[in-house]
Amino acid sequence: MGCCAGSRRHLSDSEGEEAAPEPRAPLLENRGAAQWKNAVGFWILGLCNNFSYVVMLSAAHDILRQERASGNQSHVDPEPTAMPHNSSSRFDCNSVSTAAVLLADILPTLVIKLLAPLGLHLLPYSPRVLISGACSAGSFILVAFSHSVGTSLCGVVLASISSGLGEVTFLSLTAFYPRAVISWWSSGTGGAGLLGALSYLGLTQAGLSPQHTLLSMLGIPGLLLASYFLLLTAPKPQDPGGEDEAESIARQPLLGTGAPGPGAGWNLSLQERWTVFKGLLCYIIPLVLVYFAEYFINQGLFELLFFRNTSLSHPQQYRWYQMLYQAGVFASRSSLRCCHIRFTWVLALLQSLNLAFLLLAVLLDFLPSIYLVFLIIVYEGLLGGAAYVNTFHNIALETSDEHREFAMAATCISDTLGISLSGVVALPLHDFLCHLP
Repeated sequence: MGCCAGSRRHLSDSEGEEAAPEPRAPLLENRGAAQWKNAVGFWILGLCNNFSYVVMLSAAHDILRQERASGNQSHVDPEPTAMPHNSSSRFDCNSVSTAAVLLADILPTLVIKLLAPLGLHLLPYSPRVLISGACSAGSFILVAFSHSVGTSLCGVVLASISSGLGEVTFLSLTAFYPRAVISWWSSGTGGAGLLGALSYLGLTQAGLSPQHTLLSMLGIPGLLLASYFLLLTAPKPQDPGGEDEAESIARQPLLGTGAPGPGAGWNLSLQERWTVFKGLLCYIIPLVLVYFAEYFINQGLFELLFFRNTSLSHPQQYRWYQMLYQAGVFASRSSLRCCHIRFTWVLALLQSLNLAFLLLAVLLDFLPSIYLVFLIIVYEGLLGGAAYVNTFHNIALETSDEHREFAMAATCISDTLGISLSGVVALPLHDFLCHLP
């Protein structure tokens, strides 16, 4: 960006002379290169930011099975023998629902997102990214070397802090870039789901222990830091006056030399913020419902959708469910250029129907094959991913520049709130179903 600014100053210094056409080609090339760097940068940021969160959910069944592991080993065998905890139940249940891992993986994120609109903007972007990367690395290490479920859940909490702080930070940062980076960020978060679940599934299927699988993922936090500090270009100046001043202000969010960039969204009064927030409810409520339904399915029902007439063990079935769900999310979060959905409440309705159908399937046990469940889970992921990317895209289109940064930060609480509520409901449901004869 410094090169581009230098070119513009050089041209403006030509006293009354017409600008020669030759320098414009490098300028356009630089702009094109910057656009691609930012697109790839936000895709990688989305990938790395959600990676630890997804891996912890994929490992949830293994984390809770540590109670069964003999000795002081913190990992479990990737091919365990099916051992129902509750022999009187028709379900193969852990003593604690995988929703416990979900709550540890989401409640810290909820706290961060609730507090973010109040004062997180006072902390520059760069320190936030460093904290996010450190927490992500710490989560992999702590869970990998854990000797108890409690310690593992502390590691999951670190993953939640990393993901929540990162999401608020990077979604707010999109306000200083072209709107197209939102689709790249969303696609990256979808890619995190697919690659995170697939890598955990693949490495454990290949015989690697969950412990060594987690340690092999320690390069992801480093990739996040490299993408932010080395790949992203400084945001485009939004101040029409004073080239040098505008460029200096625009660099502040990226370089962390002061309070974030233009920051107009954070200079709003409480009354203005409340007015903006009320206008966002038509997007927030459907997104909350979508995420409540899908994570109720994922962490409340996946573990209970156990088929004994297949070669896959119970942990393997759970990992396949997670991977296929994330595949659907990735496909739909990457589909914005092909399909734009204006009325996201339709997605909330369809996801609620999905939840009702699978809950009946668990209670009545009428699904004949695991492959039918595989198809339903991919469909579930498609709905969830479409709701996420279209919600933020619609907000980017319909909010003014001065409100956009605040609107992005405020709306990103929607998915977290829905997920948290689903975890709270799924815990007692798990206990109830696991005590059914």
